[in-house]
Amino acid sequence: MGLEIDNCTFSNRDFEQFRKELARETEWLQQAISSGNCSEKSPTAGFEIEAWLVDEQMKPAPLNSSFLKTLNDPLATPELAKFNIELNNSPLPLKGNVLQQLNRELESTWGNVIQTAESMGLSAVMIGILPTLEKSSLCLRNMSELNRFRALNEQILKQRNAPIHLDINGKEHLKLDHHDVMLESAATSFQVHMQVPLNRAHHFYNASIIASAPCVAISANSPFLFKHDLWDETRIPLFEQSIETGGYGGAARGPIRRVSFGTDYARKSIMECFEENLQHFPVLLPVHYASDIGELAHLRLHNGTIWRWNRPLIGFDQDSLPHIRIEHRIMAAGPTIIDSVANAAFFYGLTTAIEQQLANEVPRLTFAQAKDNFYLASKNGLDAHLSWDDGEHQRIQTLLLEKLLPLAREGLAILGINHSDAKNYLDIICERVESKQNGCQWQRHFIKQQNSNGFKEMVEAYLSHQKTEKPVHTWSLSKL
Repeated sequence: MGLEIDNCTFSNRDFEQFRKELARETEWLQQAISSGNCSEKSPTAGFEIEAWLVDEQMKPAPLNSSFLKTLNDPLATPELAKFNIELNNSPLPLKGNVLQQLNRELESTWGNVIQTAESMGLSAVMIGILPTLEKSSLCLRNMSELNRFRALNEQILKQRNAPIHLDINGKEHLKLDHHDVMLESAATSFQVHMQVPLNRAHHFYNASIIASAPCVAISANSPFLFKHDLWDETRIPLFEQSIETGGYGGAARGPIRRVSFGTDYARKSIMECFEENLQHFPVLLPVHYASDIGELAHLRLHNGTIWRWNRPLIGFDQDSLPHIRIEHRIMAAGPTIIDSVANAAFFYGLTTAIEQQLANEVPRLTFAQAKDNFYLASKNGLDAHLSWDDGEHQRIQTLLLEKLLPLAREGLAILGINHSDAKNYLDIICERVESKQNGCQWQRHFIKQQNSNGFKEMVEAYLSHQKTEKPVHTWSLSKL
């Protein structure tokens, strides 16, 4: 979905032709995987960070086109809304001092973003949901001027044939109707990518599913939507409901949904995800590509319109062999670069350690338990109680400190990550868990201390702390 498309309107023949090409490419990929004609390179790391542009009143500033032109960085792209941008990094081998390298590159990129924003009288903010956001900003007038976004909006609404109904019951209850997909732009993410060896890709995929609950709990940074205090990570129900379309037969609320935790572990091959894409999801964007079948253009576009929280992606190495990477989509943007890299270090380490276990045994945690854990952690954050592989329900704080952080350290050692780097970044997670101050809790504590709806003041204080690059567990409840 990162590539622009040529048109926004499609005929029935377009859909029929696309589905034929999709079936051909799915079969080609199956044969390539069966024959081993795919990349088996060692794990590689990559990130995507989404961010907000805001004006002096800390309200969304729909100026990403002129901002990106001024920034002039090929790794920075527009998002769905004109007040959002996306920043990417250069993929690097997941070993040695990669965490330091990623941190330095992101700091440099983010520094340029801040300078460019300030030159335009704006600020840039990494936060899951902007607390000052108002529903009126989520309108088609503020949609980025790209065909793919217009077409996506049209096709999703056509499949739904009804307004989008948002109903989130958390600490408070928010219900509203919306008439386009712009609700989705209220949520910005830190997406972690991990390219993995093909013959173990299904184990890494399953491991990332199991790791999702602890990862969303430590990184929660989205309690407020339209001044309502909802889930610790409100992005999760927001995104699921803002693009709530299902599989064939219009089963929007059925077990097969375009935005979801998925339907099961991959049992024998990562190919099972792409077969499910073909069999259960109608085509949204039937763009015709005059490309070689081995480029998998139709398969990749279709996969880009199915938003599993852990999504397998197809890419290509320099030798044109297809590779698999796992896109872990559950973590919110922010609060800082160092917090983000620490979150990624935890994910890489924990997923790798769990993958090593899964290579030798079936998951002890059922898929249903992993799914329940995910939504409990999304709603309750570091106050959640989760089941784990021993079948017992445990406080997530205890589970993280006694079992999961040691597992993450073990996983980073398996990857060959520099020991002092692993310690430094995972110590940030440890201290965050011990203090129970992630981005979500800092926001809630700030509003409670203000004893008012001081969301503008909170974003100003958040920005002042973000610029220090000190991790969120050290932040005070005041503007610096």
